Amino acid sequence: MITRRQFHGATLGSLAAATGAFAKVDSKVAGVQLGVQSYSFRDMELDAAIAAMKEIGIGSVEMFSGHVEPKLKGDELRKWRVETPASFFKGVRKKFDAAGIDLYAYNYSFRENFTDEEIDAGFKMAKALGVKVLTASSNVTTAKRIDPFARKHKIRVGMHNHSRIVKNEFATPGDFAEAMNGQSEFICINLDIGHFTAANFDPVDYLGKHHERIVTLHIKDRKKNQGANVPFGEGETPIKQVLTLMREKKLRMPANIEYEYKGADTKAEVRKCLEYCKSALA
Repeated sequence: MITRRQFHGATLGSLAAATGAFAKVDSKVAGVQLGVQSYSFRDMELDAAIAAMKEIGIGSVEMFSGHVEPKLKGDELRKWRVETPASFFKGVRKKFDAAGIDLYAYNYSFRENFTDEEIDAGFKMAKALGVKVLTASSNVTTAKRIDPFARKHKIRVGMHNHSRIVKNEFATPGDFAEAMNGQSEFICINLDIGHFTAANFDPVDYLGKHHERIVTLHIKDRKKNQGANVPFGEGETPIKQVLTLMREKKLRMPANIEYEYKGADTKAEVRKCLEYCKSALA
């Protein structure tokens, strides 16, 4: 026999499931959406990472492909990407929805050796995940192959920079310009302000001039001249100035914390990063 309490709880649960009426985690501060790249939780499986985000109070996420892709290589991984049904990715989206976390973007790094079918698969994954943005640690010359698929699916792709200034990898303003030259508005930028600083470029100036093509920011702290990743506030990356500019210009792309420095406890360190960003916007 079902008691009134059990009936009431079951009814509320059914309504929540049917309407998506889960409590949303709010990590927007002064109009700036603070989020996280789930790579920050690379030492956790997806369910544990989602639970950690919710506990810390992060309401927006760019999901690292390593949180859903199996540990396969070469043709086996390519086969998984091409053949995994949309239902798998829809199930992943439901996990974030149930936690009240907005899945904003999926990090799927297109490389030169990707087949056309493998490129197209990334956009199908994005659609199943319900995101309109992909981010990619890609090759500069690969942008022209990605663009037709991005236009077909109407999904923007933010090219992610590192600090290594080597041929055909994203690091400099010129690399971004080359990738976007002659391509559609769907080829965009995922600006990592820590790596940009380590490569001796100014993320504040670049953000101010090119924010219309920037779909996400990665927030980390590094020193110049290829300096190490360090706790927020200990490097030379102008984190506060970047966040202040976002607030003043009312920029709406998320500022995603990417925890990469060495720390003892992932949750504790990501929480510190979030608090630093909140203080910078206070």
